[in-house]
Amino acid sequence: MSLRDFKTRLKIKTEAEDVYAALTNPFTIELWSGYKAQMSTEVNSEFSLWDGDIVGMNLAFETNKMVQQQWYFGDQEEPSIVTIKIFDDKKGVQIELNHTNIPADEYDDICEGWTEYYLGAIKEFFEQD
Repeated sequence: MSLRDFKTRLKIKTEAEDVYAALTNPFTIELWSGYKAQMSTEVNSEFSLWDGDIVGMNLAFETNKMVQQQWYFGDQEEPSIVTIKIFDDKKGVQIELNHTNIPADEYDDICEGWTEYYLGAIKEFFEQD
């Protein structure tokens, strides 16, 4: 199976604490995504987003700075790791996303999902007038 990586950066006009909550608090996730979420900041806890469309395990947290997860893609041998880092910026925060080992046949959908429905939705949620 061919695997690919995806990296992107995004600026959001909000505070690091807000973005961190949008990534880790199930109630906040539900507000911006519109779907119930199972999420915990406990290392090695499993999570589920978008009614189970995204599932995996939480690997590491650094409050208001970083979230690292393993996303499950069937019986894939190489783990697919998502690392989201949050940096303070002059007008808010920058988010750096690195998603490794994405199955090639899922790559376009995953990239669109990150850009439009995940990070894009978080940006829209915090920057709406």
